[in-house]
Amino acid sequence: MTQQSAITVEIDADGIGLVTIDQVGRAMNVLNPDLMTPFAAVVDRLEKEDAIKSLVLTSGKSTFIVGADIDQLTAIKSPEEAFRLCEDMKALLRRIEKSGKPVVAAINGTALGGGLEIALACHARFALEDPALKLGLPEVKLGLLPGGGGTQRLPRMLGIQKSFELLTQGTELRAAEAKSLGLVNDTAASREELLQKSRAWCRANPHPVQPWDKQGFRIPGGDSKSPAIAQLLSIAPSMANAKSHGNYPAINYIMSCLFEGGLLDFDNASQVESRYFVACVMSQESKNMIGTLWHQLNAIKKGRSRPAGIAPRKVAKVAVLGAGMMGAGIAYASAKAGIDVVLLDTTIENADKGKAYSQGLLDKAISRGKSTPAKRDALLAKITPTTSYDDLKGCDLVIEAVFEDREIKAACTQKSEAVIAADAVYASNTSTLPITGLAKASSRPANFIGLHFFSPVDKMPLVEIIVGAQTSDETLARGFDYVLQIGKTPIVVNDSRGFYTSRVFATYLMEGLAMLGEGVHPRSIEVAGTKAGMPMPPLALQDEVSLSLPLHIIEQTNKDLAAEGKPVTEHPGEAVLRTVGATHGRVGKKIGKGFYDYNGKDKTLWPELTKLYPTAAEQPAQQELIDRLMFTQANEAARCYEEKVVRSVADCNIGSIFGWGFAPFQGGALQFINAIGAARFVERSRELAARYGERFTPAAIVVKQAADGGRFEDAA
Repeated sequence: MTQQSAITVEIDADGIGLVTIDQVGRAMNVLNPDLMTPFAAVVDRLEKEDAIKSLVLTSGKSTFIVGADIDQLTAIKSPEEAFRLCEDMKALLRRIEKSGKPVVAAINGTALGGGLEIALACHARFALEDPALKLGLPEVKLGLLPGGGGTQRLPRMLGIQKSFELLTQGTELRAAEAKSLGLVNDTAASREELLQKSRAWCRANPHPVQPWDKQGFRIPGGDSKSPAIAQLLSIAPSMANAKSHGNYPAINYIMSCLFEGGLLDFDNASQVESRYFVACVMSQESKNMIGTLWHQLNAIKKGRSRPAGIAPRKVAKVAVLGAGMMGAGIAYASAKAGIDVVLLDTTIENADKGKAYSQGLLDKAISRGKSTPAKRDALLAKITPTTSYDDLKGCDLVIEAVFEDREIKAACTQKSEAVIAADAVYASNTSTLPITGLAKASSRPANFIGLHFFSPVDKMPLVEIIVGAQTSDETLARGFDYVLQIGKTPIVVNDSRGFYTSRVFATYLMEGLAMLGEGVHPRSIEVAGTKAGMPMPPLALQDEVSLSLPLHIIEQTNKDLAAEGKPVTEHPGEAVLRTVGATHGRVGKKIGKGFYDYNGKDKTLWPELTKLYPTAAEQPAQQELIDRLMFTQANEAARCYEEKVVRSVADCNIGSIFGWGFAPFQGGALQFINAIGAARFVERSRELAARYGERFTPAAIVVKQAADGGRFEDAA
């Protein structure tokens, strides 16, 4: 039995070949040998068969081509192999461009990365007016750059300046945006119109030549030698470094492609791109990001941590208890996914205010042209503010998002369970209190689970699902399905104090405070956090979180440990937290004063900090500070994995990046250890432990890896 081809060609009476790309056994088309081999055969036919006057490329799926097969890229072992892969694809695309026959891309769905690069090599492009359609070259998000000519065709279409923005940010465009930029010739309201316009262009342009192949072609807006572009490219590295701090080499390589390519003819510029692509593919940063943000993330989304054998189930109606910032955000995320929401608080004013949070987000989207009043009103109609627990009838999920107090949470549990169905799931959004303990207030602890959202809920992509001692697999599966239903990424952790994300995140903040207490200049601490690749430096981030919340958590934790007869070990950062937060009443950004003074959007470090904690005469090197901030997080993450708090390496890595922003270029907290190597990690950890305390003593699991050559990897 012959394997069905990924490509079919139908030639009409005018000699226009409709090329339909539809890879067998895949939900989406990707660039790999299964596709490129028959595609090359189509190009052969275009060149050799007189009966074929032109081609229209489209997809048999709801998307066009979503990019390269990442599995193929990760299998690359040598620079030569990467270079050859790039050059082979480019050669094929140049044959299309120089065929002398029109080739048009009828983009009926999302075209990203290499998929868009194929479209850019066509002589014209038409895109379907579909809200789900996205066009872009997002390779930078995986530490890569476009390797099929994208860094050279884009500036020759749009100019260097606009290309710089799109390529370094990995921007994804809607069809209308792409048309306004000139990336596509036109849009179409239906598939029929899309093909009609594509065929009409073929008939009207029987002998097309790409602009960059014409005599006297000039890059729109000027090449790299023009004064305006030279000025842009002279400041671009500093602009990029201000955001990336040199941690993302792909950004520098993209800028080099634009600069050098802007001085060369198209074919030589394309070869320059191939060489920089090789540098990206072989970089540790790209290996980190692809491993975690592609392979591990996809494994999570496909249900690696979800119990097997339980049928998927969607939530129709959810109750959210507490209409504060977290509850309001959860209500918005749920309503946005089409779920009916009951938003309950102690007063109707509070409940209405929680609903108004959604209106504020939607009004902002309308002002930016990303929504409409009709869509806003439809979403708001799904949220019902209330003060009555009777309104929870019919809810198949309840999410409690009230103050971190066991008695208040217990009362919410009991009032809810008196009303909801026997099989409804009850979830707590607690970030620190053990789920097993909270479930003691429940008459059905098997249905009790933790769903820890992150603030602000509308922006943060992660939900940490916490499984209590009696939580059933059915409840876990339903919680997992709900998180996917609202478009978030779920990680699954077992119950423990601080769970995973809060426990490890705290080490970053506390290490920054410990440094301050030692006399490290506060500005040096903040620079180290930024240079390490964290989203915010530790002192500023502590202000955002507030100083009062961790003080409350520490007090509660110490009481619990004392009640359990367990010893209390104080982190050296706690004394700083008490002095600044409690003694001086500077509890953070919410009152305009913490480690920083706040004046509107402006903030400056509190001048008294260096008086409270005089700057030591001898200051540590920046790398020493960076190591402390990163090693303390990675080591605690390893302990969580060792203690089986986290169920998988994927959950650990994705949770660290999506949960609290662990430097994405490192690929997550455990991949940080993998990349350094267990032996070197153990050696450096022991150096830090000797200088700063036992908290840096390497986790036993990493010590074992150092001895036997192991790594943090999930079973295939």
